[in-house]
Amino acid sequence: MTTDLHGPLSGYAARLHATIGDRHHVASPLGAWLLLAVTATTATGGADRPAADGLAEALGTDLTSAAEVARALLDAPHPLVASATALWHRPDQRANGSTGWRDALPATTDVGPLPDQAGLDAWAREHTHGLIERFPLRVGPDVVLALASALATRISWADPFEVADAGALGTGSAWASRLRRVLRSPGHGHRSAIATTERAGDVIVHAAPAQAANGAGLMVVSVAAAPQVPPADVLAAAYRMSADAADGGEPAGRRSLFDLPLGDTPLWTLHEERVRTSARDGREERHRAVLPCWSARSEHDLTAPALGFPAASATLARTLALPVRDFEARQVAMARYGRYGFEAAAVTGMFGLTSLPPEGVARTAELRFGHPYAVVAVATDKRSDGGTGPWHGVPVFSAWVAEPDELPEADAVDR
Repeated sequence: MTTDLHGPLSGYAARLHATIGDRHHVASPLGAWLLLAVTATTATGGADRPAADGLAEALGTDLTSAAEVARALLDAPHPLVASATALWHRPDQRANGSTGWRDALPATTDVGPLPDQAGLDAWAREHTHGLIERFPLRVGPDVVLALASALATRISWADPFEVADAGALGTGSAWASRLRRVLRSPGHGHRSAIATTERAGDVIVHAAPAQAANGAGLMVVSVAAAPQVPPADVLAAAYRMSADAADGGEPAGRRSLFDLPLGDTPLWTLHEERVRTSARDGREERHRAVLPCWSARSEHDLTAPALGFPAASATLARTLALPVRDFEARQVAMARYGRYGFEAAAVTGMFGLTSLPPEGVARTAELRFGHPYAVVAVATDKRSDGGTGPWHGVPVFSAWVAEPDELPEADAVDR
């Protein structure tokens, strides 16, 4: 059974990928969603109602449910998926308001002073196996709080791919002439199918499982539709097929090969041969998949209202009573899919910004003691009870400086 998160996350993914468009990219909708859900854990009864409603709409569920899911995921991490979250604030801007928000956070969420840029970059590297080298936002003097999430995986396939000539992609594929070699699914271990969907029509599905760890696994599902189908519809189908793959079942809408005509289509070639088979009705179905290696590294602006970060910023500002006037939100992500395994990582960050003072004119006076002047050494004598002792305010030494000395060489060197 898949988690209750699948539906809300599918909706969030649709909005995130829609803002990115159809360029080659990788993203982590979960990484962004988790950041919003951590914000939901801090929301209290005094939270700004319009902001709370906007946050719930972006999350696709009520704030209480989102907070429970975030805690469940982060406090019991998956063996194959490294995860981390953090909430930092500038040391001179102490978080005020109710203190209950801190206890409501996932136990694994880092809370503390805002690191400098080097510290933020180091956090990104540490929590992504070094796959993400730099935090997606640049810290400045106007940043009063930061919220971050990191996700990373580096897996080996339970059964590696075989190698095929790129011509196996088909004469209609532009990639066939650009590539030399591609991947072919092994004879066992991977799952493939042809299925029909409401939005994308007939699609081809391939699922490659990772080597399991402590009973937990990871499945990478690839879905392709006819070339003219909009990317949003194919992504929606892939999210739906991923739920089926996680449950270990056949994809919804799976089509029997014996209901399809023999020959070529843009998505598959179907042929028939006489074989020895143990299939009950004497009709055996076999699937093999051919697909290229790929990699991507992307950065995404997350400031669109539909992605929830304006509401998250307002919610945090109200809950923590910090002077947040604006926000920034970005995600950096990477992935690499190859013959022997898959690796991917994403760091999502949001900064709460305060208004800097307006521009004006500053004057700096450099005071020059270049002629004779007076000096007085006066004692101070303050006591712990707030009073003063008899020496307080007593001039101890005084001088008139009319003949200066040269700076000794020994003092010209920094110590």
